[in-house]
Amino acid sequence: CSEGGIGVSLAEMCLAGELGAAIQVAGIPAAQAGLDDATLLFSESLARFIVEVREGDRAAFEASLGAIPFHQIGRVTIEPELHIVCRTGTAMIAVADMDKAWSGSPHHEATSARINHNTARQQTAGTVTLSNTHPSGRRPRVLVMHAAGTNRDHDAALACELAGGEPEIVHVNQLAAGARRLSDYDMLVVPGGFSYGDDLGAGTLWALDMRHQLGESLAQFIAEGKPVLGICNGFQALVKAGLLPGALASIPADAASRMVTLAPNASGQFECRWVYLKPEPHSRCVFIAGLSELIYCPVAHGEGRVTGLDSSTMESLAAQGLIALRYVDANGEAVGYPGNPNGSVLNIAGLTNRAGNVLGLMPHPENHIFPWQHPRHTRGAGGMRGLELFINGIEHARKLAS
Repeated sequence: CSEGGIGVSLAEMCLAGELGAAIQVAGIPAAQAGLDDATLLFSESLARFIVEVREGDRAAFEASLGAIPFHQIGRVTIEPELHIVCRTGTAMIAVADMDKAWSGSPHHEATSARINHNTARQQTAGTVTLSNTHPSGRRPRVLVMHAAGTNRDHDAALACELAGGEPEIVHVNQLAAGARRLSDYDMLVVPGGFSYGDDLGAGTLWALDMRHQLGESLAQFIAEGKPVLGICNGFQALVKAGLLPGALASIPADAASRMVTLAPNASGQFECRWVYLKPEPHSRCVFIAGLSELIYCPVAHGEGRVTGLDSSTMESLAAQGLIALRYVDANGEAVGYPGNPNGSVLNIAGLTNRAGNVLGLMPHPENHIFPWQHPRHTRGAGGMRGLELFINGIEHARKLAS
């Protein structure tokens, strides 16, 4: 059992075998410890295994375990349904429905059934009503760019969908070949991962694609004020393509791009942890407009240290409102390592361009879009979701088209 715990592991087994299962939550050994049903089913405690054993082999299998603790929690069924008998009731889901939720569908029916994108959304602090539609009645279209090695495409697409957009994951080669046109979309997301294996440095080859294959269309997209969000590897690509921070006062954009870079972490190692981000109140970035609450989300990178040629260059970023997000502690105060996981100068976590419609950041806001993704959710902690960045981006795209 790993991601999703026992509940998800059982669902995956049903999908793989196209069979069902009847499970008793009370049979899980930890049930005697007073844990609630949700914790028993979905906690991600390691060193646990679920094993299917033929009835005729049961005695021999149990004998082979010796002193290893075990317990029978249910049985496999021919009927393709997962029945889970909890202490507060019974839940049932058909394997066919689980398969649809897992694989998705051309029009995302599984997600759309849960969320009405054009009505009120339940937020931690209350209810926020967003129309998030073009005058034509459709939701803003979001292009989530994909390249070999990127792996946060679907996370970013789901965040855009929850925020009210209509995302489509498009390979960079489709854009280069003309199979898709960037101009047909209202927002662009360049997600995280390890594009092209980061063989020539993080985001370098992806940046070359952007400059040489998408140069004119991407420049036009940004010039029109359409929102662009680069996350982690996507941030690295935007910086190395010269799109962030862009022109610095009288310095040409191409020269400015060489004055700011993302270097290897000061710790000399890959950093994976949750961090607090503070929106800069004087930033011109549309993605953080009106945000005052901290954002809490994870980082996972080896080259995320924002630095420049000299201190005056870095100070000019602040003076021109190009710093969008900074690493802080839980109280919103300046912080050192590990709160600043990579040693970025001035605690910079995210940069914007002078127009404010391009944002790049190393942390992953798409991995904290649901309340239950907060690492201390079961202890009552909440709020500070990264979803707000996506909502602002979608809203800006909608207003731009009005």
